[in-house]
Amino acid sequence: MSNLTSVIKSIQDVMRQDSGVDGDAQRISQLTWLLFLKVFDAQEEELELTRDGYKSPIPEHLRWRNWATDAEGLTGEGLLGFVNDQLFPKLKTLPGDAGRNPRGFVVRSVFEDAFNYMKSGQLLRQVINKLNAIDFNRQAERHQFNDLYEKILRDLQSAGNAGEFYTPRAVTQFMVDQVNPKLGEVVLDPACGTGGFLVCALEHLRKQVANEHDQATLQRSVRGVEKKQLPHMLCTTNMMLHGVEVPSRIAHDNTLTRPLRDYGAADRVDVIITNPPFGGVEEPGTENNFPADVRTKETADLFLVLIKHLLRDGGRGALVLPDGTLFGEGVKSRIKEQLLAECNLHTIVRLPNGVFSPYTGIKTNLLFFTKGTPTKEVWYYEHPYPAGAKNYNKTKPIRIEEFDVEKAWWGDEADGFAGRVEGEFAWKVGMAAIKASGFNLDQKNPHAGPEVSHDPDELMAEYRRLQGEAQGIRDQLKAILGKALAGQ
Repeated sequence: MSNLTSVIKSIQDVMRQDSGVDGDAQRISQLTWLLFLKVFDAQEEELELTRDGYKSPIPEHLRWRNWATDAEGLTGEGLLGFVNDQLFPKLKTLPGDAGRNPRGFVVRSVFEDAFNYMKSGQLLRQVINKLNAIDFNRQAERHQFNDLYEKILRDLQSAGNAGEFYTPRAVTQFMVDQVNPKLGEVVLDPACGTGGFLVCALEHLRKQVANEHDQATLQRSVRGVEKKQLPHMLCTTNMMLHGVEVPSRIAHDNTLTRPLRDYGAADRVDVIITNPPFGGVEEPGTENNFPADVRTKETADLFLVLIKHLLRDGGRGALVLPDGTLFGEGVKSRIKEQLLAECNLHTIVRLPNGVFSPYTGIKTNLLFFTKGTPTKEVWYYEHPYPAGAKNYNKTKPIRIEEFDVEKAWWGDEADGFAGRVEGEFAWKVGMAAIKASGFNLDQKNPHAGPEVSHDPDELMAEYRRLQGEAQGIRDQLKAILGKALAGQ
């Protein structure tokens, strides 16, 4: 692992010398299109051995092996001209769609908005040579690279992309474990980012593969949609690293821009697991794709409507939502009312502050529901900090082992979660109480003591309130003293 880490670090150091690459996001974007082509080529080596007559969708002279692997080959202005004038224009216009020539379609969708930022052909050659030191066909190296890839993704989040943040692996793993996708089911993430949930789902499903037929089923098991070019490219590469031969089901698109009524039976899926962007606002007009009673510009709310619509009856959903959606009123209340009427929202796991630090301090919740039967009661589980911890941070993130208590408590949906018991961190709220509260899902733990807020805005508001009270008492005392002195 240390060797791979040093390779990637030395690549980024070389890129820092290039005048065309500005900042972490561009460095990662540059690294990713190179990585994609190298991983694609390694995958093609395997396909040529296992598939009779395999033919690459990339023209022969543009394949990685034919221009990148010779350490003393193309460099300087020649390399730069080749990349900018031949490689990119051709890859951006490869023929094919998801049905015919799907591998060509994948390459084109990855490159359609990609860009070569580097201006020095010599430095680009150095980067390519360092990248060639990684052998993606060696299982041990590929496995190590998966861990390193996660680090690259975290670095991307640190580059400061507003509204996007890396979902901690422990949270992703827990959500997939509890939804428990079965081989033969289709898993969708409609805002898949760099593919964390889909990778987790693939690894979960892979344990159920017993033969070649199962392997073919696995290849068709995950779908994702990502509207931004860089996360889409990272996700597609991530899928290939995890054994998906043709990641053509990872669409470069925005699921919210398609009218809800246009999604039909063929679009419905068995499982949806996602962390939709929240705090974001969609471009004007997007809300018109949704029914009039649930129109809003708030991204997370629109995704909740979409997810409910895209699940088939009996389908299972799990998503991350901020506190604001739980207690929000108006359109948010109508969306929650519909969710509770059409789905069994059986569990809300309330996460403490800091799970998504340092990207956001917003408190978040994990919602688990099954479509097709209305909610009778909602169970809550308040996830505690581990013993001795008061927060999470980059060096001490949330760990999957911490969810063992939730897993032990969870029980079976088939028997209505009959085995669940209330306790210090677990409680349930009936539908009548939720309806009476205006569909407020921000239901407090009845077993907890008074909550002490550490939110700076709340503390300042409380400080101003106390200051006001103190000033009022001072004014009263002044008036009393004034009267007393006047009466002397």
